[in-house]
Amino acid sequence: MPLSANNPDRKSWLHVDKNSDFPIQNIPFGVFLTRDDIITIGTRIGDTAIDLGALHQLGYFEDIPLTDDIFLQDSLNDFIADGRKTWRAVRNRISQIFDADNDTLKNNTKHKETILFRLDEIEMQLPVQIGDYTDFYSSMEHATNVGLMFRDHDHALLPNWLHIPIGYHGRSSSIIPSGIPVHRPKGQTLPEGATEPVLGPSQAVDFELEMAFITTDANDLGEPIPIKEAEEYIFGLVLFNDWSARDIQKWEYIPLGPFLAKNFASSISPWIVTLDALEPYRVESPKPIKPQLEYLKYEGKKSYDINLEVAIQPKGAKETVVSKSNFKYMYWNMVQQLAHHTINGCPINSGDLMGSGTISGPTEDSFGSMLELTKNGENPIKMKDGSTRKYINDNDTVIMRGFCEKDGTRIGFGEVSTKLLPIYKKKKITH
Repeated sequence: MPLSANNPDRKSWLHVDKNSDFPIQNIPFGVFLTRDDIITIGTRIGDTAIDLGALHQLGYFEDIPLTDDIFLQDSLNDFIADGRKTWRAVRNRISQIFDADNDTLKNNTKHKETILFRLDEIEMQLPVQIGDYTDFYSSMEHATNVGLMFRDHDHALLPNWLHIPIGYHGRSSSIIPSGIPVHRPKGQTLPEGATEPVLGPSQAVDFELEMAFITTDANDLGEPIPIKEAEEYIFGLVLFNDWSARDIQKWEYIPLGPFLAKNFASSISPWIVTLDALEPYRVESPKPIKPQLEYLKYEGKKSYDINLEVAIQPKGAKETVVSKSNFKYMYWNMVQQLAHHTINGCPINSGDLMGSGTISGPTEDSFGSMLELTKNGENPIKMKDGSTRKYINDNDTVIMRGFCEKDGTRIGFGEVSTKLLPIYKKKKITH
């Protein structure tokens, strides 16, 4: 099925700003609560949200084999489970309906009142019910930067890193959409010079600039996914802030890796941008430094040129951009990650989320965490309001953005914005 939705010459009859992340060539998918408190699956063109449940009920997806309630749900899981043929057909149809030359819905005022919403009339939700979440460690620059903090240059990367996509299983219950604040976590740390640990608030709360891909039902227990087929099971991508507490992490991560330092919160952007929409932005992955095993070898361009940035906004002040990076820097790409994840027969389900790991580039201004940007607090970053940051302060908001741009067309992810609140205190009930 052709990707007609990607036609760069197509214009929409809906208003789209020149620098919008959401032109008619994007058509991402998300879940939102409407002004009538109805939850629905939708998409977005410019600053207009589109209720796909209403669009379907009014007959606009005629001839596409969809169940009656496919868009009347509180998650995209069932739609994603229908597979790439369905995703592509729906996305192509949406692009036709909202094409500037198509008057069918454009001239139907009654239908438009039911289908279209301003962004201030909706409330974005978590787009998928995440059953499982895996976080990888796939940026060589990031792994090297962190390794140099503990080891010499020749041993910055551990012996297995160039042979295997490193990952760990995270906690899906604390993954939240953009706009939901998180509390500074408590945990055990070993203060500098101390011999015994203490319990208290983390003093080194950090962001991790990541992206994450969402999968569909892929394989049975015991069945690996060949690398040539891996893309068929990837629905799309979101921005991902994998919050970290570095002082808790330093004390707990040996011998089994991250635990409380990571599972207190992870934030995602609410619109899932499909791999189909990102097709024009494919680029080569970094060349392997060491030979890779056969099951990890791939053909073609499997990385994407996605510009990324992180800003910190202190309470009541302007934001300061602290990092600019790119998804294309990932040493291990998504098809390698998925092939490796399943080589042992681990089943992948619809709505599973796979974090890329922190994305750092080759220059200091492209590092994807405060741990790297400030060298673990040694070199604080100055904000526009004159204050400095070693890590994230209470009431700071961390904002991540991402977009692709080529030949005058821009496809973006919007943003994931999260405020860090002080440590949680139970509210006293007064009578």
